[in-house]
Amino acid sequence: MYSKSFDTLLIGSGLGGLECAYILAKHGQKVCVVEKNHSLGGCLQSFKRGNNEYDTGFHYVGGLGEGEILHNIFSYFNLMKLPWHQLDTAGYNEVILKDKSYLLANGYENFAARLAEYFPEDRTALDRYAFFLKSVGEAITGPLMAHEEDSAFREKLFSDSAYDFLQQTIKNPLLLSVLSGDSLKIELHKDTLPLYIFSQINSSYVQSAWRLCGRGSMIADSLAADIKKAGGEIITDASVVQLIENEGKIRQAEIVLKSGGAGDDVNSGGGECVRIAAKNFISDIHPNATLELIKESRLLRPVFRHRIERLKETYGMFTVNIALKPGRIPYRNRNVYYYSPEINSPWDISDMLGDGKVHGVLISYQVPSEGEFAQIIDLLVPMSFSEVEKWKDTSVGRRGEDYKDFKRKKADECIDLAQRCIPGLRNSIGSICTSSPLTYMNYTGTVNGAAYGIRKDCNDLLCTLLAPKTPIPNLFFTGQNLNLHGMLGVSITSFLTCSAVIGLKDATEGLDLNLKI
Repeated sequence: MYSKSFDTLLIGSGLGGLECAYILAKHGQKVCVVEKNHSLGGCLQSFKRGNNEYDTGFHYVGGLGEGEILHNIFSYFNLMKLPWHQLDTAGYNEVILKDKSYLLANGYENFAARLAEYFPEDRTALDRYAFFLKSVGEAITGPLMAHEEDSAFREKLFSDSAYDFLQQTIKNPLLLSVLSGDSLKIELHKDTLPLYIFSQINSSYVQSAWRLCGRGSMIADSLAADIKKAGGEIITDASVVQLIENEGKIRQAEIVLKSGGAGDDVNSGGGECVRIAAKNFISDIHPNATLELIKESRLLRPVFRHRIERLKETYGMFTVNIALKPGRIPYRNRNVYYYSPEINSPWDISDMLGDGKVHGVLISYQVPSEGEFAQIIDLLVPMSFSEVEKWKDTSVGRRGEDYKDFKRKKADECIDLAQRCIPGLRNSIGSICTSSPLTYMNYTGTVNGAAYGIRKDCNDLLCTLLAPKTPIPNLFFTGQNLNLHGMLGVSITSFLTCSAVIGLKDATEGLDLNLKI
């Protein structure tokens, strides 16, 4: 039996779990992070094939310039020491529609001015749109600072439809599509996407855009090292199988240690079942998976369980990681969003996923270790789980030849589309790796490999936006499933979760919220 007890036990080591552990450990709590996989980080994981390292879900971030929101947050988490690389400010993203290219520039005024070069008759609308994004950027700390005067504005942003707002603000359909064109990092669902998610994410990237020189797992590694330095413990290869409630609180977590090792800080035999006690429990895994760990409870009513069970997931991603032959493809210091010529609007893609075709691709270049030529390119395309559902009960490496054939064909489609804007791509490929929503489901624990967690619905906010607090007073949620996804959204949620545990003032102590945007 594992005899130690903790102030807080955290289930899952995604960005939200690690950040919550960091915050609490920084405030003197004795914390323990439990991760079912061998690698930490959830979607921050990286993997190695041959001599190449590839990222799972991390490709670029916004708002990392000095005085900007994510810079301030990452400074708090000691992450600004990592080797960040800024994308081209004159064109951090390139959107290609109908085979015509449009560059998006950093800085709200520059953003509007650059697009006005393509759409001079829409300059007034662009200025109005850029001013709105700036207003959202300035209000982003509202949930942390609890400004009452901002509450109506934030409420409206969540309850308004992003698509309806764009239609009312931007009368030119082509310009509307271009403004939405770099949003494959969001599920563009016309009927449900809240304005706040669309505007908050795009606002941060308009401020500034950055890649890491190296693998995304450096973020998880850095947080984990600082957690341990503060006295926290991390257990990998360990699955939480039950949360035990007694007298109105969760008292213990029952954990099965996988055969062959018990992680960083536990020295136990493989397959052993242990129980760890804690005063508080924070779950970074899916809320429904969390509730399934509680077999008996007098506080969790069926209506709450049913509400969580009914929540819908966003679509997933199919990824092609390409290792290039040396000296073939020049490195582009921007992301490219390419859409097949038959696509009229990026907003149509979510409705077209059922046809199984590739209609749009995000092309992300890994910063080369040296020289001017790209070494690794990642292609990401939206994918419905229905395309891989027939293999959902198979295990990694044992899905059969038909699954391999499916991935090869899908990869060929992705490469064909990307080659339309990267001449010579196919002949420059050294090797490729592919992953589907099944891969993400197995390695990151996301339900159906959902790229952005639970789908938030502007028409049903009370059901789809989740609070950190649960009906059990010492059990809390965190992570992308609560209200916002992405690095910025999850980081803000981490502070909100910790505020529910130790109070707002303590949770945000040392965090600079004075923005300069």
